[in-house]
Amino acid sequence: MKVAAIRKAHFNAAHRLHNPAWDEKKNDEVFGKCNYPNYHGHNYNLEVKVIGDIDPETGYVIDMKALKDLIKSEVEDRFDHKNLNLDTEEFKTLNPTAENIAVVIYNLLRAKLDHKYDLFIRLYETERNIVEYPVQ
Repeated sequence: MKVAAIRKAHFNAAHRLHNPAWDEKKNDEVFGKCNYPNYHGHNYNLEVKVIGDIDPETGYVIDMKALKDLIKSEVEDRFDHKNLNLDTEEFKTLNPTAENIAVVIYNLLRAKLDHKYDLFIRLYETERNIVEYPVQ
């Protein structure tokens, strides 16, 4: 019997969407205000969905405290109140779009999470801009 357990988290971060292979005109055309040279920020909301069997001994799919601690160490401590372009290794050469941020978060958590679980990430860059990875 598979059940999904979902943990919500939050972090604030600045970024600039910019492709260094393009000139400023093309960057402005594609990224608009998100290409502002002095960066801009978002209040990101994150949902981490873990799917698995209910453990007959605990009644849990996953210990939510353990999941909370994993998200804190791998995501919040790493990205909260950071400039993603300048302060993080993950985005030194990777454009920090919401799509790329979601994939990076997935990979960070997947590396630390038991493979008996399925993992899905939903990232809200704004109330109206949401990405999911992997696609269900």
